[in-house]
Amino acid sequence: MLCLYAFAVCLLQLCLVRGLSVVPAEQQPLESLAGGGTLKRFAADPLSGWDVDHILQSAEEANADVWNVGPSHVDIYFPSHIDYLVSPLSLVDVPHVTTSIPRPHIEPSSSEFITTGASWNLTSLSNTTYHSAYHPLYEIEGFMQELESLYPDIVQLACIGHSAEGREMLAMKISKGTPSSKNQKTQAGVVIAGAQHAREWIATSTALYIAHALVSDASEPFAMSTLLESYDFYIIPVPNPDGYVYTWERDRFWYKNRQIIGPNEKCVGLDMNRNWGHKWKAKARSPQGQADSELSKLDAPSKGTDPCTHWYPGHRPFESPEGNNIANYITTLPGLRAYIDLRSYGQMVSTPFSYSCKKVPKDAEDQIEAALGAIRAIKAIHGTVFTTGRLCRSLYKAGGNVIDWMYAKAGIKFAYAVHLRDTGTYGFSLPPEWIRPVGEETANMIRFIAGFIRGKPCECLADQSYRVPEASSTV
Repeated sequence: MLCLYAFAVCLLQLCLVRGLSVVPAEQQPLESLAGGGTLKRFAADPLSGWDVDHILQSAEEANADVWNVGPSHVDIYFPSHIDYLVSPLSLVDVPHVTTSIPRPHIEPSSSEFITTGASWNLTSLSNTTYHSAYHPLYEIEGFMQELESLYPDIVQLACIGHSAEGREMLAMKISKGTPSSKNQKTQAGVVIAGAQHAREWIATSTALYIAHALVSDASEPFAMSTLLESYDFYIIPVPNPDGYVYTWERDRFWYKNRQIIGPNEKCVGLDMNRNWGHKWKAKARSPQGQADSELSKLDAPSKGTDPCTHWYPGHRPFESPEGNNIANYITTLPGLRAYIDLRSYGQMVSTPFSYSCKKVPKDAEDQIEAALGAIRAIKAIHGTVFTTGRLCRSLYKAGGNVIDWMYAKAGIKFAYAVHLRDTGTYGFSLPPEWIRPVGEETANMIRFIAGFIRGKPCECLADQSYRVPEASSTV
């Protein structure tokens, strides 16, 4: 697939702006001939008066869709080029690169077309066709049910509650069982969650790949079944089922959940990842990067947060039934040592805290040490370069984040937000042929973190059977 774009890449290299050089592992933007929206990356240029915060303020005034914020850039999506031209951002005099992102035509899902597990061949991680495409919710549920049917001694499904629109929320427990002796310690637990933000499809697909890797025969490349000797895994592939269905049926780039937030509100939904019950903030507005001591209009608007914005945090913590269900489920699980919140995009492994850059976790040294090993493990597979750091600095400061709650309230020491590929070429529209490579490198990351927790951090890096030749690299 990438070979088809080689010529386009060569042409676009002539047009790269200097501001992109500060972003690690930058990938070249690929122009699409298909119609659709416009994704623009604005490189911050404080000397001209346009730092990240000023760009974000202009985006908020334009009601534009902020896709990604970095220390020196902002990615902003416009439904059409006309929307960009009539916005204040068209007057922003800072370097930027434009990528055309087609908005796919979406056909409503129908139960008539449910694909069966037999056609996917889930008995093999390497040979299955399942991980070559994104899947609607009913096919994800079919996948989970098929795994339970194929591996009844290892996989157990649990309904952990219902969404705002009444859909069941399913979790998978993947385990070899509880200790047989009272003298044996409880298995350590790892929780992996897919996309809270509905449009981050690669996060959900990667959670499903990890589940499949955990039940696969240890002889297969990238199988993770040996970890079940030491760990129980709990996987929640679709934390936001209503929003995920909406991205298939109505709006591919929908962000929030779909709950009714008030009888007189014209908009629906809240940002689930600002609604968790640790340092939740009613007035958190758009992403912003000011130091904690600074007061910003973006950080503390006098009239609260507009419910129509992507980052609306709700009226109160845990107003989202989906987040509340997950929190209740977490409190029932024993021995949890790690929580991995899969997201997209940006290629980052981030540690707490999100709500503040001043507050440093007491376990920060261990968290960062494991994260540094994790990004080496990712790179060892396909050469993909990730960065690491505290979430408030690697992305932006925001209260009510899931990893803050998991660490500070649930007591899970190794809580990470993992922003998967890419760094802005495709954004949330990552091609399906990247699902498997992303799953493979994420599997190796989890192998490393699991090894680190039990005191064998270099195990997966030394195992050359998991090393893919450079010629196979997708980046």
